[in-house]
Amino acid sequence: MDSILTNLKRLSYFKLNNILPHYKRFLFQEVIESKDKIVGIYGSRGVGKTTLMLQIAKELDFNEDEMLYISCDYPLLQDVSLFELIDFFYAHGGKFVIIDEIHEAKNFEQELKSIYDFLNIKILFSGSSALKLTNPSFSRRYDMKKLPVLSLREYLEIKHNLQLPYFALVDILQDQENISYEVLDKLKELKILKEFNDYLKEGVYPYIFDNPNSYIQKMIDSINTTLFNDIATIYNVSPEKISILKKLLVTICISKPLELSIEKLARKVGITRATLYKYIEYLHKAELMRHITYEAKRFKNVQKPDKLYLSNTNLCQALCINCDKGTKREIFFANQINYKHSIYYVNRGDFLIDEKYLFEIGGKNKGFEQIKDIENSFVVADDIEIGFKNKIPLWLFGFMY
Repeated sequence: MDSILTNLKRLSYFKLNNILPHYKRFLFQEVIESKDKIVGIYGSRGVGKTTLMLQIAKELDFNEDEMLYISCDYPLLQDVSLFELIDFFYAHGGKFVIIDEIHEAKNFEQELKSIYDFLNIKILFSGSSALKLTNPSFSRRYDMKKLPVLSLREYLEIKHNLQLPYFALVDILQDQENISYEVLDKLKELKILKEFNDYLKEGVYPYIFDNPNSYIQKMIDSINTTLFNDIATIYNVSPEKISILKKLLVTICISKPLELSIEKLARKVGITRATLYKYIEYLHKAELMRHITYEAKRFKNVQKPDKLYLSNTNLCQALCINCDKGTKREIFFANQINYKHSIYYVNRGDFLIDEKYLFEIGGKNKGFEQIKDIENSFVVADDIEIGFKNKIPLWLFGFMY
């Protein structure tokens, strides 16, 4: 164990001394202020979890020899017990450990529980997917925090070196006109509709700012890693079946929500209905796809299809050429609002949020015909800068975190 720790400390030194981006995402302060001994950050691949943890390490009051960064996909750790390693580091003065890619470690749930039960050491860990890290039995023991993709607000802050406010949903619904003017005033000469369209194409993952020319390829690589590594390993999906998962993603990309029933979709990708439901769950948990159910299904067995979307609009660029514009609007809205709010679909309107607010998504000429006379109903319109009363610009929902 001594030689393993020596090698890990050498690797950790280089990692902890990397030059990091100046911009810190909104979760930074939450993690810094957490009093829990073990904090977990989960989210899809490419959202910046490793960068965030390294930024936090620089902020904490520990000496360099008291900190250790490890990634569980290191070949060096192939047959090493996570608990035994951290116990050894703790016995030699260790006080803080960053554990990256924790889902790559064997029996990581039990190993982490043992660390929690027996060692007085601070742990910050991440998983590159939400496939197992959100299980209630696992998450209630630790301070689990989700890092979502970049919001439109964060994208603009990084791209243009700005400081922009964010707003709660209830504030947007009650005071959207003044909020829109406040944001537009801070953007000055920038055109929000152009910036919004740029974001929808290539603005969701922070690595867009590393090299825009390789952005699509990085997304494709990330999708493949999630499929062939995370899903294949954790759910024991054989490599030959992964091609079916990719076909499912592409089919969803080129189809409108509710266009294909579960039966038709199963036939199209060549699997049984039961297998399709399993694959939908895997892709949803991995944050490659969003699975939205009919509102009344919570209470009774209603024979209604589910709405299936890609998780964010940038995935459309990587998976298909012809993604419907109306579908992209719904993907964006669902992606940004689902971080803090529950979402279902309903017969009238597109989405029911927090079991209270009804939203119809559309273009700038979208009217209230489908949702008229319904309390707490709103039209969310694309291609407008400022809304009026219950008609709200779509881009504004990118300022919720």
